[in-house]
Amino acid sequence: MTAQSPSGTPHQPSTPTTPSAPTESTESTESTAPTTPTTPTTPTGPLVRTAHELRAVGAGGPRAVVMTMGALHEGHATLIRAARERAGTRGTVVVTVFVNPLQFGAGEDLDRYPRTLDADLALAVDAGADAVFAPSVDEVYPGGEPQVRIAAGPMGERLEGASRPGHFDGMLTVVAKLLHLTAPDLALFGQKDAQQLALIRRMVRDLNFPVEIVGVPTVREDDGLALSSRNRYLSAGERRTALALSGALFAAADRLAAQEALRARATALPGAQERAGTRAEALSRLGEARSAADAHAVARASGGHGAGAVRAAARAVLDEAAKAEPPLTLDYLALVDPADFTEVTDDHAGEAVLAVAARVGATRLIDNLPLRLGGTASPEDPTFGATP
Repeated sequence: MTAQSPSGTPHQPSTPTTPSAPTESTESTESTAPTTPTTPTTPTGPLVRTAHELRAVGAGGPRAVVMTMGALHEGHATLIRAARERAGTRGTVVVTVFVNPLQFGAGEDLDRYPRTLDADLALAVDAGADAVFAPSVDEVYPGGEPQVRIAAGPMGERLEGASRPGHFDGMLTVVAKLLHLTAPDLALFGQKDAQQLALIRRMVRDLNFPVEIVGVPTVREDDGLALSSRNRYLSAGERRTALALSGALFAAADRLAAQEALRARATALPGAQERAGTRAEALSRLGEARSAADAHAVARASGGHGAGAVRAAARAVLDEAAKAEPPLTLDYLALVDPADFTEVTDDHAGEAVLAVAARVGATRLIDNLPLRLGGTASPEDPTFGATP
């Protein structure tokens, strides 16, 4: 997904892609500057099916991996280009395509998830992948579903985890397996799936995986909607309603920017060099002091600054969308600490993620925007939320 400004204007519009079946599964879709694809160098061609074949891929240089469940689109392509840029011409980029059965819960039809391997292979190679690792279920889980799994812990039970119990345990288990099988120096994931990214970073830190986790900004369509294969299944009316998700995020970011500007103005004081002078200068200083006081009063009257104002601005947009036809049905709106996805307090200062999930018709959509309270919105920072 392309990075967006706090006002909600996408910087880099994405290219329409072939539709795939709607799904509740989490996607990784990101953006970066395009680079020239390299020629695949694997002994068996770009497609590899087994861990044994994968070990023969690459010959020195850093290895980058992009993990997907297939049905690739432009969001995945830009993520692969980011990996290519980080790995360099002498490095290796591996894209994994594996529909992980452990991530599907009750009511989520594993059999309906789109399998488009030929198209995925072409897109991945064109974007710069050296190899596409598309293993069978038996290759990843020999002997059946694993008895030992990664537990996501308390963070995995919040927000998306509350809506989809067990999803993050399955996601972390397969990510751990694929990190072992691909042995990368760095792995790239999308900021669109912010909770997934935070959990992967936490797992890598807590379990001492020797890999750098890179977050890549969200890719957005021309109208600001976060890029997803599910967008293609929205009717024209549903799409208009769905724009409330990104609209709510951008409205919150705009409110935050305005509040921060007012706060800065309210705390500004005339310089010491201005303390002496003519009566006109004294009156000018008095006017500045009154202006600062007025700004402070306006900030308080408009919902305060920081977390309270952010939530109120986003909620107002979503409340209007709930009255639309067709309506938006909100799952959650949360302003959370990116370290553990707990709600931040009203006086929070520092990094935060404003996250939203909702249904429009039969389609469930998610979106989020990184913010810095007491500062500025930070949607383009790939290190946002990373623990030093």
